[in-house]
Amino acid sequence: MEKQRSWQGVTVHYSVVKQWLFTAGCSCFFIFLLIAVLTSFDHNRHLSSSLLHEWTNEMQVDMLASWYGLENRYMQEEMPEVALPSPAHSMFQLVTTVNVNDPRTFLGNEIPGFVLYDGRIAVAGEGTDITNMTVESAPPMEELMKEREAVADEQESEGEEEKEVTSPSEDPIAHIIHSHSRESFFPELEEGANVAFHAEQNITLVGERLGQRLEELGIGSEVDKADIEQKLQDRGLDFADSYDVSRPLVEEAKEESDTLEMFFDVHRDSQPRDVTTVTINGEVYARTFFVIGENHADYEKNLAMAEELHHILEDTHPGLSRGVIVKGGRGSNGRYNQDLSPQSVLIEIGGVENTLEEAYRSADVMAEAIHTYYKEDD
Repeated sequence: MEKQRSWQGVTVHYSVVKQWLFTAGCSCFFIFLLIAVLTSFDHNRHLSSSLLHEWTNEMQVDMLASWYGLENRYMQEEMPEVALPSPAHSMFQLVTTVNVNDPRTFLGNEIPGFVLYDGRIAVAGEGTDITNMTVESAPPMEELMKEREAVADEQESEGEEEKEVTSPSEDPIAHIIHSHSRESFFPELEEGANVAFHAEQNITLVGERLGQRLEELGIGSEVDKADIEQKLQDRGLDFADSYDVSRPLVEEAKEESDTLEMFFDVHRDSQPRDVTTVTINGEVYARTFFVIGENHADYEKNLAMAEELHHILEDTHPGLSRGVIVKGGRGSNGRYNQDLSPQSVLIEIGGVENTLEEAYRSADVMAEAIHTYYKEDD
């Protein structure tokens, strides 16, 4: 018998109330779901396979595989037995992009700047995990631009102006730039330096060494040593705008040299020495790390190039490469100008506590790996 209650002359049917509450609850759920879908679109973006990839990238592999298995029974048979998340858990993660088993997914949404320290490991080198991935950080611009003394003498002679772009070859194949051009190394700076940035003794010297070694191996190279930080200050921009400043330089290089095929943005990591240093056959090297941005449609091609270079290094100098990391999503640059070419990668060489000599050794080995990659691809 249906329960009902009269109150001040009004008869209330419990089944009607339950039905109304259920309908209201479902309506609210689908409204929130629709809002979540609509607000997940970036400005001027449309539904595409790359956007679908971005959404599904937030979900656990086991969850996606289990859904595919509902339609393909053969896939279910081949899947290992794993504890799959509940439907409620799956729907919560799909709507909120928060994985309750991974606190980074929550922190990344709530803590400003946290995404700079986050990423997805595509290939893990020796000792690489989420605790020691590459860190991209810098002091305020006014601190970064301060004049500092270097241990070594100035590279330039008095009265001689150094060219921003050097290209010994008439038909360069490789282009090298440094979007964080003043990244330096503490051992190369005066004792007591509080930040590893310098106008001359910096990562551009490592990129120049890479270009020189590529030239020796028969790969024409163009090295752009533009002072990106100075350009940022001149325009009143922040450190986060570095890639926007270096982008037109790469575009200009492409327009001027149609022979360019490979593009490298060389950086220095902020991790400590124990993470960024390795000894191989008695020689000390600054370890390398490949960074790929996934905020563009064809990033898989850039990723394939980075993975191949990593494996070449593993074959010749095991332990030199820390692996390949993929970065993207809101709050991150997520492109690093790699959308300009499918053969473009960002390479971290060493960390703040490495020496230039250690970084030079790694640059030489990296050049050999690039040469091998280019010849195989050719």
